Amino acid sequence: MKPAMETAAEENPEQSQERKGCFECCIKCLGGVPYASLVATILCFSGVALFCGCGHVALAGTVAILEQHFSTNTRDHAVLSEVIQLMQYVIYGIASFFFLYGIILLAEGFYTTSAVKELHGEFKTTACGRCISGMFVFLTYVLGVAWLGVFGFSAVPVFMFYNIWSTCEVIKSPQTNGTAGVEQICVDIRQYGIIPWNAFPGKICGSALENICNTNEFYMSYHLFIVACAGAGATVIALLIYMMATTYNYAVLKFKSREDCCTKF
Repeated sequence: MKPAMETAAEENPEQSQERKGCFECCIKCLGGVPYASLVATILCFSGVALFCGCGHVALAGTVAILEQHFSTNTRDHAVLSEVIQLMQYVIYGIASFFFLYGIILLAEGFYTTSAVKELHGEFKTTACGRCISGMFVFLTYVLGVAWLGVFGFSAVPVFMFYNIWSTCEVIKSPQTNGTAGVEQICVDIRQYGIIPWNAFPGKICGSALENICNTNEFYMSYHLFIVACAGAGATVIALLIYMMATTYNYAVLKFKSREDCCTKF
């Protein structure tokens, strides 16, 4: 019994040292995780997925509403149909591009975070690495400005559908329901410029407009445009986080690459 107890006592310090080394390794690995880039990547993927998925379905529903109610002649909205089809193809490209770009930015975040915190021995950086980091900073700024425009553009169909919905609510209100003035409450979709002025009928009034608001196409398209706009806003926030993270990492790498650098961040 005594030799067995001595053997166990000899193994305990080795096991504790092994556990300590594993714990320190885990803490070191967790310290190299770019949490800001990770949050931005999740937010970017979610926002782009909402914008692309909901926007694609909402555009298809908008075309169906126009063809069935506001522009029965296909030649009147032929240009709009081509533009919407082109926008749907652009949505596929946006989704693919941001999937790859998000992964690249996350990988670049791991690299710069490890370099800034000096997790892998002596700090080393090259001019090529700093140039790549600077390129990502510039590209992220450009994409951020572009997505501000996309966010503003995605609010336009929300505004249009909200006007139609609010007009329908006026028709349904007790003050106007059952009166002759209901048929004088109209929505002229031509005033938004999406179909030409010679499109027929172009304007829907009264009970016919109320029936449009009660259709599944209108209900789904309206709410999907809202979700797509929210997705575009989430993508803008993600790109802002990317901008802050990449700019900070680039500035620190630039500073620490100087020969007279002696300050530890």
